[in-house]
Amino acid sequence: MKFDLEGSVAVVTGAAQGIGAALALELAHRACDLALVDRDASLLVRSAQSARDLGVYVTQYQLDIADAAGVAALPDRIVADHGRVNILINNAGVAMMGNIEQLSLDDFEWLMNINFWGVVRTTKAFLPLLRREPQAHISNLSSVFGLIAPTGQGPYCASKFAVRGFSEVLRHELRDSNITVSTVHPGGIKTRIAHHSRRAAGFDEQQARELADKFFRLVRTSPQEAARCIVRGIERRSPRVLIGADARLLDWLSRYLPLAYWPLIRKLFEVPPSGSAQPDATLKQKVSP
Repeated sequence: MKFDLEGSVAVVTGAAQGIGAALALELAHRACDLALVDRDASLLVRSAQSARDLGVYVTQYQLDIADAAGVAALPDRIVADHGRVNILINNAGVAMMGNIEQLSLDDFEWLMNINFWGVVRTTKAFLPLLRREPQAHISNLSSVFGLIAPTGQGPYCASKFAVRGFSEVLRHELRDSNITVSTVHPGGIKTRIAHHSRRAAGFDEQQARELADKFFRLVRTSPQEAARCIVRGIERRSPRVLIGADARLLDWLSRYLPLAYWPLIRKLFEVPPSGSAQPDATLKQKVSP
């Protein structure tokens, strides 16, 4: 049975820009009320107003998804404003460049606390509310890097493979319930997430900028198209959503050439080996993709 979005209440994390902001507009066009969450208050206000202009009820909540106490308190805040929640979209995430030898344990913990633990905590926090509804849906954004594992993406791949595993277990455990679960694997989406990546100490700033520019030139899928795919996945209760021809190709390669795909694609993704970059401790951080 198709999930009816009209009159539903959707929580979207990482909603200030990129895919999150596009999701807010796509859901608003389907007459879905919104609870939008992001760390960036100023961009969140703009995203919320754009959705509000389409005639739906929209609330916004400034919150770093890595804040465990803030996430735990979020359902009560949203219920006070909306009365219920039907849909949870875990979209918030960050990126990082650097080889594993260059990255510190703090780097790994920072990224995992947002990309993985943010998904787990938010899902756990909202499950009791979703259980109350006749129909409910959770959409967790993994990545094409939850299917393949390029060099220089150790923490990011670890987090997105973890989101994939968590979501698949959750889907199996909820199979006889009112809640359906989608795992979403976007390919290259034309956002600025690569430009806002944190860099490992020792990873050259110029090299990072060139890699981000290369990624941006290669990708073809817009945030708007990604949002349409995700929302269609919710409507159809799809267990798995691949976004873009690149995601479909890389999914095929990972399944049928699991040990041989890397030599075929390494020129597109490879980060130079450790030691080729000069020490540089400058760090940049951005919470919303």
